[in-house]
Amino acid sequence: MTTSPVDTQTARREGRPGIALTVIAACQLMVVLDATIVNIALPHIQDALSFSTTDLSWVLSAYTLTFGGLLLLGGRAGDILGRRRVFLTGILLFTFASLLGGFAQEPWHLLAARALQGVGGAIASPTSLALITTTFPEGPERNRAFGVFAAVSAGGGAIGLLAGGMLTEWLDWRWVLFVNVPIGLLIAFLTPRYINESERHPGRFDVAGALTSTLGMASLVYGFIRASEEGWRDPLTIGSFVAAVILLGAFAVVESRAREPITPLRMFADRNRSGTYIIMLSLAAAMFGMFFFIVLFVQNVLGYSPIRAGLAFLPVTVAIVTGAGLSQRLLPVLGPKPFMVTGSAITGAGLFWQTFITPESTYAGGVLGPMVLFGFGMGLNFVTLTLTAVSGVAQHEAGAASGLLNATQQVGGSLGLSILVTVFGTAGREEAEKQVPAFLGTATPEQKAEFAATGEMPAPWGHAVLTTGMSTAFMAAVGMVALALITAVAVIRVRKSDLEALSGRAEAAGPAA
Repeated sequence: MTTSPVDTQTARREGRPGIALTVIAACQLMVVLDATIVNIALPHIQDALSFSTTDLSWVLSAYTLTFGGLLLLGGRAGDILGRRRVFLTGILLFTFASLLGGFAQEPWHLLAARALQGVGGAIASPTSLALITTTFPEGPERNRAFGVFAAVSAGGGAIGLLAGGMLTEWLDWRWVLFVNVPIGLLIAFLTPRYINESERHPGRFDVAGALTSTLGMASLVYGFIRASEEGWRDPLTIGSFVAAVILLGAFAVVESRAREPITPLRMFADRNRSGTYIIMLSLAAAMFGMFFFIVLFVQNVLGYSPIRAGLAFLPVTVAIVTGAGLSQRLLPVLGPKPFMVTGSAITGAGLFWQTFITPESTYAGGVLGPMVLFGFGMGLNFVTLTLTAVSGVAQHEAGAASGLLNATQQVGGSLGLSILVTVFGTAGREEAEKQVPAFLGTATPEQKAEFAATGEMPAPWGHAVLTTGMSTAFMAAVGMVALALITAVAVIRVRKSDLEALSGRAEAAGPAA
């Protein structure tokens, strides 16, 4: 009796679940850490490609906007076209975009590559989670696979900060992008050999919904960032906001009429789920801004090396994990609402503490404490928000509800960062006008010449401008978290008796990315 090549391949896939899980987890790790691995390299990218501080935020937003905006479409594509096929396509696109970004010579080269990375990530990430259900049978084996996936998702941010620091300091900032190339090619090589293809399900692609929402949010973000540099009366600023209103309005119309909408509007009919999305959007908006500004502070003001900057953020990760573990243990006792309220309040307190940042602030005295407080509050919210997002949702829509929460986190982070950068730019510009006379009165001819060429002042004047902008931006971030706190108090009505159903829904949806 002979064995066909197809039988051999199937046996190999079914006999090596560990390799299959490694491939899936490696993809998720690569996509998740790419949201943070670039953070530590931002000051070096700024110097190399001559970004302004406000435009620098696009290095993050270009990725998160396309990733969050197309995330649900990527999951739908896997169901319709086959998850392994779509997963492989997303990995190859992400890898190619990383290669392009590493060779960037102009700011727009890098931003285009980052946007393309986001597209690849949006295709691969939701499919990688779904592939666990295709590859592993229901029961303990699948639960362990979900556990590994969740651990990778939670730890990816911290790994990204450390890896970004090491690659930037030991090699070059371009390697925070180049590093994805060998990993992506290895994943692409192993995927057809160790991962099974899923059944295809008939369905429609809501391309119009995905494009109008993504382009609408991109226009909104661009409008805020443009306003920070050119003012609110600038024609392009006004045009961007008008375009955003038109596109987002078109998105709402498309979704209300689509037979298979990418964002089912009925998801927002439940007050708990709508409140959860508002809280996640608000917290993510503040979180992206906090990381962006503190990275600049520890490297540009405190003079930390990239590796030391990466290590400086480890306490935040520990605080998030601690808060998440505590909420998970006590949820059956206290219910979800107390964690949303307490977590939002603690997060806001950490951000308020950061509004006191000055050029004289030290890491121990002005950065560490606020970051730990912020991280612990965020940790209290993450598990709770994931569970509440899938409460009361039909089994077949649990994935869409969870995916919408992840999309809200990414898009909210991009929008929040753009708003905070606008506040930062406006406050920094006003402070610069105050500092210029003092600077010109004591500056050397060389410093004056550099100021005339770049418009930037050296320390201590430049540090005063930077920290004043940051302090004001952190105050705006406190307002964002205040919205989350008010929503948690006034909108959320989940009871302890709902927890059993919540846990079941969360397991059905899988861990949040």
